Amino acid sequence: MADVNRGNRPLSPFMIGQYYRPQMTSISSIMVRITGIASLGTAFLIVLWLLSAATSESAFAVVDGLLRSFVGDILMLLATWAIWYHVLGRLRHVIWDFGYLLEVEISERMGLGMFIGATVLTIITAIVV
Repeated sequence: MADVNRGNRPLSPFMIGQYYRPQMTSISSIMVRITGIASLGTAFLIVLWLLSAATSESAFAVVDGLLRSFVGDILMLLATWAIWYHVLGRLRHVIWDFGYLLEVEISERMGLGMFIGATVLTIITAIVV
């Protein structure tokens, strides 16, 4: 049977203009998920560090040397940013769950605020620690 509404159906966002322009709210939501996974990787590194300390002195020296190297410092700085960003994302969702700040413009500002806030909190954490 022929589909009589074929020409009246809306196109998917991807097909309009051949691409979909991501909004701040969608980017920040995806980043919360990515930072959650990154935080799990950070927890794995910390557990590996603790297990190596409990296992042997040589194993601890290898893992501790990695985490105290320049690469380890960058990795821990990025992990700190990911944790702060994820915390701010969860806080944003709690605010939304209470029914506040649900307007699109405010939600977009909150998404930008999460990026800025995580960066500022990471810098403060790096200075204090």
